Amino acid sequence: MSAPSATRGRLARLADLAFRRRRAVVATWVVALIAAFASAGFAGDWSADYSTPGSESRAAAQLLNERFPQSSPDTVDVVWQAGDAVAAAPVIDRLATQAAGLEGVGKAAPASDADVSRDGTIGVLRIPLTELPGAIPDHTGTTLIDLAQRASGDGVRVELGGILIANAQGGAISSEVVGLAIAGLVLLLTFGSMIAAGLPFATALFGLGISSGVTGLLAALIDVPDWAPALASMLGIGVGIDYALLIVTRYRAALAAGRDPRAAVAEAMTTAGRSVLIAGTTVVISLLGLFRMGLPYLCGAALAAIAAVVSVMAAAVTLVPALLAMAGSRIDRLRIPGANRTPADPAQAPAARWGRAVQRRPWVAAIAGAAVLLVLAAPVTGLHLGFPDRGNDAADTTTRQAYDLVSRGFGPGANGPLLIAAQTGDGPGMTRLADAVRDTPGVAAVSGPVASADGSASILTVVPATSPQDSATEDLVHRLRDDVVPRAGVHADVGGATAALVDQSEATASRLPLFIGGVVALSFLLLLVAFRSVVVSIKAAAMNLLSIGAAYGMVAYLAEGGWAGQLVGIDSPTPVPPFIPVIMFAVLFGLSMDYEVFLLSRVREEYLARGDTARAVTEGLARTARVITAAALIMVAVFGAFALSPDVSLKLIGLGLATAVFVDATIVRMVLVPAVMQILGDRSWWMPRWLDRVVPRAELEAPAPAA
Repeated sequence: MSAPSATRGRLARLADLAFRRRRAVVATWVVALIAAFASAGFAGDWSADYSTPGSESRAAAQLLNERFPQSSPDTVDVVWQAGDAVAAAPVIDRLATQAAGLEGVGKAAPASDADVSRDGTIGVLRIPLTELPGAIPDHTGTTLIDLAQRASGDGVRVELGGILIANAQGGAISSEVVGLAIAGLVLLLTFGSMIAAGLPFATALFGLGISSGVTGLLAALIDVPDWAPALASMLGIGVGIDYALLIVTRYRAALAAGRDPRAAVAEAMTTAGRSVLIAGTTVVISLLGLFRMGLPYLCGAALAAIAAVVSVMAAAVTLVPALLAMAGSRIDRLRIPGANRTPADPAQAPAARWGRAVQRRPWVAAIAGAAVLLVLAAPVTGLHLGFPDRGNDAADTTTRQAYDLVSRGFGPGANGPLLIAAQTGDGPGMTRLADAVRDTPGVAAVSGPVASADGSASILTVVPATSPQDSATEDLVHRLRDDVVPRAGVHADVGGATAALVDQSEATASRLPLFIGGVVALSFLLLLVAFRSVVVSIKAAAMNLLSIGAAYGMVAYLAEGGWAGQLVGIDSPTPVPPFIPVIMFAVLFGLSMDYEVFLLSRVREEYLARGDTARAVTEGLARTARVITAAALIMVAVFGAFALSPDVSLKLIGLGLATAVFVDATIVRMVLVPAVMQILGDRSWWMPRWLDRVVPRAELEAPAPAA
């Protein structure tokens, strides 16, 4: 038996098993969902190590942990403003005493020892945390915010800063709920039936619930950043609904062709189900490419996203056929008046007419489509990689207010001081280094040196003149490392949170080309196996790169903080975290293959049947445009809803993904693909004979089973 027929047989047997044992299959998924919710008690805490292996900032952090164990890397910063900040110290001491009784919060020094601005109106007291912010309960952060609000008054204004407080500032609207609501509406309009629309919805919810439990268990074993669950849910909802949408669409088409429900389930699984498996596997492989970056927190994020994709993919090929078996021929019950009106003849569908119009002027369409993508990608030349500071938080948040007060009282650099750690005591060398750093352009203040308890190490605290996200601060880090510290004759490492993020950005940028090259090469091979065409594979890879370039351009444009950025709450220029281009590439290159598979598998099916490329493209568009449009609308809704997130990184990821999906489903699939394939004609399917013999055969979408 050949590989394709063997796979067809396995899918057909799986479909038949799900049909016959539908109640057992659904019950199994219900039990798995309950187990996922029950596993919440064993879930770990969200945490991420953003240090870069082998970097100077990591060496400084290790020395700090070893020789200065009493220092805390994470704090809650209590920032207050009053006519006389020193006179307001009793108010802050009372707040600090109340805070010390909360889980995860340590004892602070007296407010009389806190830093006070030169004009005496602004003070900063740093309360140490006894655990990592991700391990501290949410109610600790919200209680601290409430304490600060109660402490404000009588001429004293109190604001809070720090990661713990930032995590406690949730958005008023859930991005996932908004995305699901819009997706439900699109499904109703697409299928015109509440039962048909409900199946993809239920599939996504089952997959999402189970993957959430798996992600929590992953966090107990490895570092998983706190933004990874949102990324996983964003991806799981989008692909889960899309995959089920494809299968349900094929099932309804089989019923309309006169097949009984059991045969229709088998046809849907051996055709659309096969596409789902290949498309989902491509997404997983793209996400596995994140391991090539060598950054632990990206590995945790990749595994969380993979858990979501695998869960919804498994639900699509097991739960969906079982639910279809239960629905049977009643799939179109509870119809929505006026929805799902499609022409009986696909050749007269709007997509078919559009395809023929593009084919009449293929060169014009190809040049115009490529030009639009290049224009959208143009802003990427100004992309500034880096980590946003709290100055990008919403203006009404306490973390943003605290950031602004610190900037006003101590300068913007006080929001992200640098640390210079040396394996030497407070001797002449460190004094000489402190004087040299103090005279360096871009340095606002230097405190120290401070020696460790055993006198074997010392640190300098350096306050830059510019904010943590300013490119001038990055330049200062390099100036200190490359010039100032070596000239002082002291072996020291420049570290601190700001320097660590500089190292992270540079390490990610340096590895990005290797990552992109590996994913593109692997995807090319997968398409080569799927479509038996060198030209189609190269074309698909090139167009996917254009789509991703357009998404990068949109992210760069929004990050500029202009009118477009202000519409989504980005009101000032912000750097783009370096993990965003990496994650976007992994996700988008996988997702774009979904539409490539859905469209080209139908085109190739028609080409093999008739041998006419132009007609095959028109037929392929006519038969897939509706489902691709619906799938794209759902993806755009789910991803775009993350513009409501208070986190700038999630805003940029969501809007970038939404842009890429929209561009991919419109300009690429509806303009460039038919235009380029019309220009190439039968050459689109060129494959050298020697390569055809070498490449294994694994058809993406098998012919439908006989009636």
